[in-house]
Amino acid sequence: MALNVYNYLTRDKEPFNPITEGEVKMYVCGPTVYDHAHIGHGKTYTSMDVIVRYLRYSGYRVTYVQNITDVGHILDTGEDRILKGARRDRIEPMQVVETYMRSYLDDMDALKNTRPDIMPRAAAHVPEQIEATEKLIELGHAYEANGSVYFDVKSWENYGRLSGRKIEEQEESGRIETRTEKRNPEDFALWKAAPPEHILQWHSPWGRGYPGWHIECTAMATKYLGETFDIHGGGLENMFPHNECEMAQSEAMTGKNYSNYWLLTGSLTRDGVKMSKSLGNSLRIADLLKQYPAEVLRLFVLSAHYRGPIDISDDAIVAAQKGWERLVGPYNQAKQMLSAGAADSDDSGIDAIIADTKAKFIAEMDDDFNTPKAIAHLFDFVHKANTILNGDVPVAASTLEALVAMYDELVEGVLGLLPSGAGQGDETAAERQDGLIKLLIDLRAQARVNKDYATSDQIRDQLKELGVSLEDGKDGTKYRIAS
Repeated sequence: MALNVYNYLTRDKEPFNPITEGEVKMYVCGPTVYDHAHIGHGKTYTSMDVIVRYLRYSGYRVTYVQNITDVGHILDTGEDRILKGARRDRIEPMQVVETYMRSYLDDMDALKNTRPDIMPRAAAHVPEQIEATEKLIELGHAYEANGSVYFDVKSWENYGRLSGRKIEEQEESGRIETRTEKRNPEDFALWKAAPPEHILQWHSPWGRGYPGWHIECTAMATKYLGETFDIHGGGLENMFPHNECEMAQSEAMTGKNYSNYWLLTGSLTRDGVKMSKSLGNSLRIADLLKQYPAEVLRLFVLSAHYRGPIDISDDAIVAAQKGWERLVGPYNQAKQMLSAGAADSDDSGIDAIIADTKAKFIAEMDDDFNTPKAIAHLFDFVHKANTILNGDVPVAASTLEALVAMYDELVEGVLGLLPSGAGQGDETAAERQDGLIKLLIDLRAQARVNKDYATSDQIRDQLKELGVSLEDGKDGTKYRIAS
């Protein structure tokens, strides 16, 4: 089955055919770095990360570009978000940018999201934005008014093609300061004139000012990926006005299709309510990572389809943690059994089971990156693997190695769900866990030799509370991690 994706541009699921065979050029709208990242950002960028991972797993050479907005994201009040952050923190705007950009990158690294190949910053691409604005004026799609430049939405008949909104149905933006100078209420700023006291401003043909939000993505995406590229990703909440305006100005400037596929992520709510700083219900990624492993948060996000909404609650995260522990149980046990030694051969049939699981996993991922169903097949595999690992027949090293390899390939390589450090060639989390459990087993054995049965029983009982069962036999004591 070939890869099929849901394209928001056509509102249909369609075969994925990149512009250049074997290559994918992908742009994702990055964060505006004026505050710490929250779990909503985590949902969007983890979803995009898995899409990139799967494309690479499928053999594509992916160029992944994700921008950093450090100027130009204008609120309905006309204020730049960066300046709002600077006023709130009482520091310079570029201090705001550096502080929260580093915080964002730390959070993404902690969530195990692969760094984009290119992360351009809007403030470093003002010349390209000015050049794009000049071209739109030259082509008759933009006009200057009192030192600001606006895109004339009525000059571009395809405006509204992405979001489905028609100009005559739209309401005024509510920005009082622009109503008198815009030809149409729906026109949007490509360049804004800056008052003398405005900190973020540059020289331009229209006087000193700063770029609008939408033009930055056009300038950076086309600079690094070309006038037409394969995939544009981001959050569904930005389809209008940001993505719509971005696409309109890009296509008006080049006369070419901007992005062939639009892959957008659904919303995230908290206990059924949209997260908002004003409501005080937003959850910082860094705070959640103090309570749960990154892999648990990833599994929570991937348990819903990337296009669909998801609601975060304590119960949902606890359920994800239990599911994750069950998912990685066979991997941890196989690593432990390999380190303890294994039989030479068996007839477990693991190769056929793995092949069937991989085929089903790939089929689901080829169906618009359907992670919930792909993960469901992995849980089916967990049940079969536990039957083999905990059966009466000795398990061969080849079986254990095949199981570990499948986990490295799919569970970690595509989904990023193995315990942090696993599969990196050094002492892994599984190996550290195995060493600690074996140390406790040795201490218990010594306690029994010393006839200190109270300590022996205490070690056994406390390990059991942690989900580790000890099995005494003629060849010594083995352990099993509950799944």
